[in-house]
Amino acid sequence: MEEIYANIEPASPKRSTNHTGPRSSKRRFHSVDFLCLGLLSVFLLVGLVTLGVLYHDSAVELSAVKENLTERLQASNDELSSMTEERDQLKANLTEMTKKRDRLESLSKQKSGSWDEGRKDCKGRGADLVVINSPEEQVQCDLVCSQMNVKIHPL
Repeated sequence: MEEIYANIEPASPKRSTNHTGPRSSKRRFHSVDFLCLGLLSVFLLVGLVTLGVLYHDSAVELSAVKENLTERLQASNDELSSMTEERDQLKANLTEMTKKRDRLESLSKQKSGSWDEGRKDCKGRGADLVVINSPEEQVQCDLVCSQMNVKIHPL
């Protein structure tokens, strides 16, 4: 038989041992990826630190506002308590003054008479009436009464 020699080339191309081709572009691609990821990490870190600082500042401000409101609430409660006491005192004074007014009204509605009748009634009780027309007469009357150990009851 006759021998036939032929050069056959393989169907799949041989891999080149040249390292300057596609592999170097892959390395550059990986370097760009790492650079982008690094920059994103730095930005993320800066953002987180900024948020942490802002959170801390907000927490401090909130604490100060809370303390201020607590002080105001305490002051309002103290003022409310003071005003309640004052109101109760005024109510008691009103009751007392109403009783005095009613007593004076009943005295004024009793019998009204002349000066002479009033003087006669006072003398019957061991007292006398005095008419004071000026502040000077009041001072003089007070001086005489204090020397004589006498009390004056104004109407």
